[in-house]
Amino acid sequence: MKLPLLIDLDGVLRIDKEPAPYIEEFFEYLKKSRRHACILSNSTLSTANDVRTFFEFNGIHTRIPILTASEAAAMYARSRYRRVSVYCTEHIKALFNGILDYEHPQAIIIGDYGKKWDFETMNEIFKKVHEGAEIIAMHKNRYWKTPEDGKLMDVGPFVVAIEYAANKPSTLIGKPSPLYFSSALNLLGFDLSQKFLMLGDDMETDIQAAKNLGADSILIYTGKTQPPLPSDSVIKPDHEAMNLLEVIDLLEKSN
Repeated sequence: MKLPLLIDLDGVLRIDKEPAPYIEEFFEYLKKSRRHACILSNSTLSTANDVRTFFEFNGIHTRIPILTASEAAAMYARSRYRRVSVYCTEHIKALFNGILDYEHPQAIIIGDYGKKWDFETMNEIFKKVHEGAEIIAMHKNRYWKTPEDGKLMDVGPFVVAIEYAANKPSTLIGKPSPLYFSSALNLLGFDLSQKFLMLGDDMETDIQAAKNLGADSILIYTGKTQPPLPSDSVIKPDHEAMNLLEVIDLLEKSN
């Protein structure tokens, strides 16, 4: 039986807001090979419908399941809390309609907040956490990249600052959290007790995270990581690929 495949979105299937080269061939291969696959995204600016719309706008059609960190966070919150305060874009905040409460939250959900981050917002969150609310981080990426602005600080530094100030750890939802990988595998009818494959461009949140769970990994050099890998790199992917065509070749040779 072929191993289920988890695929990172940005830097793998979407590069600088454009579909990756050979993406149509890649999706066609997955369809013909009948390999179970799920697309993952730590972006908390989009929903699965947004990602699917992006593909369709570019003439690419796929029925592969998509799970974003924002939707995984909403699922997690609804299963555990009745009242949450959410700090992210209005578009994503709508996923939490019905449990939003900014007076007496049981948990603070933190996602991409862009240029709205300031002292007042940070202090507001700190006070709620200090009064007992739990911290839920949609993800804790250090930075991200855009074609217009290059590297930008991501959610991670803000979450860590709040953790430090409140002396309280957060619960991580997105990669590299096992919660996220488990949720994606569950969508495919698998779980973390079974081996899987991870295709990604980030050495920490994709490759090392998957290896920590006993998975095989494929590092693709179309996003954050560029070749060659330093010889003293602590993180060692099982396979490396320059593009999605090379990924197809690797998958044909593997389980």
